Amino acid sequence: MYSNTQRKGHLELQLILASGSPRRKKLLEQAGLQFLTKIPDVDEQSVTASDACQLVEKLAVMKGEKLSPAKREVVLSADTVVSQHGRILTKPESREDAFAMLSELNGETHHVYTGVSIRSQDKSTVFSVVTKVTFWEMTDEQLAAYIATGEPFDKAGGYGIQGKGALLVQEIHGDYFNVVGLPLSKVVRELEHFGIVPSSSG
Repeated sequence: MYSNTQRKGHLELQLILASGSPRRKKLLEQAGLQFLTKIPDVDEQSVTASDACQLVEKLAVMKGEKLSPAKREVVLSADTVVSQHGRILTKPESREDAFAMLSELNGETHHVYTGVSIRSQDKSTVFSVVTKVTFWEMTDEQLAAYIATGEPFDKAGGYGIQGKGALLVQEIHGDYFNVVGLPLSKVVRELEHFGIVPSSSG
């Protein structure tokens, strides 16, 4: 957790990451951004949408609204899901659920959507980014071995591309970091419009 501020002119601005995701935290650190982490209390199951793009944007906005920005604060929130043949895959709840998800993705191409909301007291923006991911054809034994690592259980679609799940991935088209959980370069560019910039020593 970080407790510093960033300066725009004579105003000090504080970036708030509205997420408990260690991957989003690590990505912001990688970019040289300094921030406080706060976890919004939201019921993600209460949100419905007609497609994955709409869903992640609605969830990102809902998370951001739970941490309404104070003066000189900028709140960043995000949500990521996997979509396969129009079906939305979130985080598996059991080994059986993880196996079903990974079997559905096995040897196929799916889409990873991340919705992002950025809010201050003065303005807000919301957007989503999609990345196309293709899996190798894996045996049931290989999928079971991956599930046994425990990695799938806090990740949309049941895999982590930044971890052992990389071995499932044949190719991607689009932003790799979007699959990790945050389209980093676009987020940094959008934050600049709010006066938040990476530290030169980051």
